[in-house]
Amino acid sequence: MRTISRFCLTIGLLAFAATKSFADERDGRLDIYFIDVEGGAATLFVTPAGESMLIDSGYPDYGGRDRDRILKVVKEVAGRSQIDHAVVSHWHLDHYGNHAALASQIKIGQFWDRGIPETLAEDNKFGERIVQYRAAAQNKSKAVKVGEALPLKSAATPLAIKVVTASGEVLPNEGPANPYADRHVPQADDPTDNARSISLLLSFGKFRFLCCGDLTWNTEAKLMTPKNPIGQVDLFMVTHHGLEVSNNPALVLAIDPHVAVSCNGPTKGAHANTIKTLKEVKSLQAMYQLHRNIKLSPEEQAPAVNIANQEDTNACQGNYIKASVAKDGASYTVQVGLFSKQREFSVR
Repeated sequence: MRTISRFCLTIGLLAFAATKSFADERDGRLDIYFIDVEGGAATLFVTPAGESMLIDSGYPDYGGRDRDRILKVVKEVAGRSQIDHAVVSHWHLDHYGNHAALASQIKIGQFWDRGIPETLAEDNKFGERIVQYRAAAQNKSKAVKVGEALPLKSAATPLAIKVVTASGEVLPNEGPANPYADRHVPQADDPTDNARSISLLLSFGKFRFLCCGDLTWNTEAKLMTPKNPIGQVDLFMVTHHGLEVSNNPALVLAIDPHVAVSCNGPTKGAHANTIKTLKEVKSLQAMYQLHRNIKLSPEEQAPAVNIANQEDTNACQGNYIKASVAKDGASYTVQVGLFSKQREFSVR
């Protein structure tokens, strides 16, 4: 009986190990994990050179919910013992709330942000909250500027991460004419830090991925009209959780993604107007959401099989979405959680 039990345990461990596919020097892939932080944001990258980068960190409190979900993906799923780069897209609590808590649990190498303001008009507790971040970064965080590249290492396939917006500044409006420029209808100016979000354009071989934090409507237009300096992308992290104050059609239609992922919550993001815009994208092949929007019907959002979490917050399992790019950058897969079926896509 003991021999049989030991045999079963060994088979179980081997089966579990077989499900763990790490992106680093062992297989040459680039992995991107969209971690569920209930309508905040936390996105982990693991490169073929073995480096890791975390953009944003979800909400603090809630019994350490978001911190623990991030640590589980970093340590148990992605097999990382440290976070090499930690990026704050902007200074709202659902994006930088756990950087300090994470730093107390796992080594973080370099912190990146847009520069730390003295005050934040929309957050009267910002002065006391930012103290913990400063301490975690040991006052050595680096402020990024538009046009700069984050210094991640390349392996056999070239990897580059370019800053395309930061602190309200955008790339020079150069490139081909944007045929969707006239879809921009100006909204009221956004005075919040959302409009100052860091946006990053990642390229890995021919694969291209765009992440714009919580960048809002008019700044999106500033970037993308009348010309398109970004070009087209393969994978798009839907901006600002999929809220309608972002995701200007002049940007979304022009970048023409094959796949879009919304990091939304049950009642936050994946807005009907944003989903309507995404469904207009000519090249869109698949749309994913971290959560089912409980305010919308099934027909108004991503297919159920592409939604990581169907439950409301109290019952949520915190499933993630993973994209994994082949070592030559010519194709990629997307799957919900660890055990769901992968869907494969070709790059342009």
